[in-house]
Amino acid sequence: MLNILWPAFIILSVIYALISGKISELNTEIFNSISNAVELSITFLGTICLWNGIMEIAKKTTLIEKLTRFLRPAINFLFPDLKKNETAKQEISMNMIANILGLGNAATPLGLKAMKTMQKENNKKDTLSDSMMMFIVINTASIQLIPTNVIAIRISLNSSNPTGIIVPVWIATIIAAIAGIVLTKILIKKVK
Repeated sequence: MLNILWPAFIILSVIYALISGKISELNTEIFNSISNAVELSITFLGTICLWNGIMEIAKKTTLIEKLTRFLRPAINFLFPDLKKNETAKQEISMNMIANILGLGNAATPLGLKAMKTMQKENNKKDTLSDSMMMFIVINTASIQLIPTNVIAIRISLNSSNPTGIIVPVWIATIIAAIAGIVLTKILIKKVK
């Protein structure tokens, strides 16, 4: 769908610029956008490197083990089908920790790894298991303590208070996670 929408927007913009006589403004904005995109990419790259480095350091300490142990009761409640699958639970907790720290880019490979592990135990290979559905919901809601990507975008756009969105992000992600978990638990029970 986006493959259709974005080209349509671009074509409509060029047509409008031609009709309204603002083609020079369009050209100026195209080059400004390119510059902004490069700056934003560099900001993201720096942020990703910083937090991935912190995650690597945390892996070599006992911090990840402690966080995993802290998340264990929540994981056991959310994923009752995985009681015996310690590998999947550890991969899920690593993904959740990365998301909580706002490391969506680091969380993605961890999430894919967890899904592969859960798929191995899935009896119906062409259908998501209950645990896989819950994992998708949790990943989508993704409670974040430090929304690094949003902060990086706000910094790149010269926000006067780039961290001013932290509390609203906490509220929004917590509400989204609770609503998603409750609804998923209800729907899983109805289907069974």
